[in-house]
Amino acid sequence: MLEYLGSYPLYQVILEMAVLWICVYFIFRFVQGTRAAGAVKGFAIVLVVFTLLIRVMTRDSDAFGRLNYIYGQFLGLLAILLVVVFQPELRQAFIRLGQARLFGAGRGLGSSVPQTIATAVTFLSKSQFGAIIAIEREVKLGGLVERGQTLNAELSASLIESIFWPNSPLHDLGVVIRGKQIVAAGVQFPLAEEGVLPARYGSRHRAAVGLSMDSDAVVVIVSEENGAVSIAERGQLIYDIPRDEFEQALRSRLVAPSLEDPATNSTDTVDAATSDELVNTPATE
Repeated sequence: MLEYLGSYPLYQVILEMAVLWICVYFIFRFVQGTRAAGAVKGFAIVLVVFTLLIRVMTRDSDAFGRLNYIYGQFLGLLAILLVVVFQPELRQAFIRLGQARLFGAGRGLGSSVPQTIATAVTFLSKSQFGAIIAIEREVKLGGLVERGQTLNAELSASLIESIFWPNSPLHDLGVVIRGKQIVAAGVQFPLAEEGVLPARYGSRHRAAVGLSMDSDAVVVIVSEENGAVSIAERGQLIYDIPRDEFEQALRSRLVAPSLEDPATNSTDTVDAATSDELVNTPATE
């Protein structure tokens, strides 16, 4: 290996190693904590073992040519297999790429939207009325909206509360908010696959996480069992957010800093440590 690397200029070797290290680092960071992490480790072990065996067996020899040929074909199949296995993660990665400010994302919503939603969620939480609310951002939810009950009504706390009132025809499914409008109710969100969430979480939380994995929407969940308020974003679930902190937690995800009202800037945001603690809180629904 040293002889091979020595045939190249030192600056070129250092640059190539730095690029490879950065690529590996970002791949590891992306899959860390997801179902893909275990699969990546498995693929890496198989690839390293096979590569070492082939290189040792065929070193300075034309023997085992057929085995070397099979190994070359295996690498091609492995590339296709990686795309199939990591299809959900790749889709999510492209969605995140589309959210980058380079492509015009990050405009944010008006500061009145989190306040209105927080008012309704506080009422639903105290009353223990189950609810699931998706706030659309850059990725449009047109396909889901078409399968629900179209409303196109002005956003208001009382309307959200009435939709999720028990025995309401639309209370079991989700609501989609676009800008300052409730565009649809009675919307069926895609459920997260088995294994994404522990079994103790119910269908509302699975649907919220499933939608957040397929889009950049922020999804709010109110538990029917205990009134716990949660937020799903980018496939992550922040469970049981205190009611007095919920509005600011939602505001930090929806409102661009330039759109903040001066009166709201003094409110403390929910930091990362608090979010991690909330994610690990046991759930009953």
